[in-house]
Amino acid sequence: MKRIAVIGAVLEKPHLCQKLFNETIANFRGIIRGRMGTPFDDEDMTVIAITVIGELNDINALTGKLGSLPNVTVKTAVSNTLPDHAGS
Repeated sequence: MKRIAVIGAVLEKPHLCQKLFNETIANFRGIIRGRMGTPFDDEDMTVIAITVIGELNDINALTGKLGSLPNVTVKTAVSNTLPDHAGS
């Protein structure tokens, strides 16, 4: 059953991890509905919010892959199960 989630990611030293982060996101483009990034150049960090809709296993897989990247910290908030007709 599908769920909606927002994945928040903090990239420390984004010049070291942004390319791999973006490649990982591209592998999950089927569940991604939106992405917003805010650079903090003076702090050498970037904050990214990704909105997704999909099966919990797919959301967890994306979160896990992003969280395993060096210099990346990830937290996810997930909705309750959606009705069968939602997201179709």
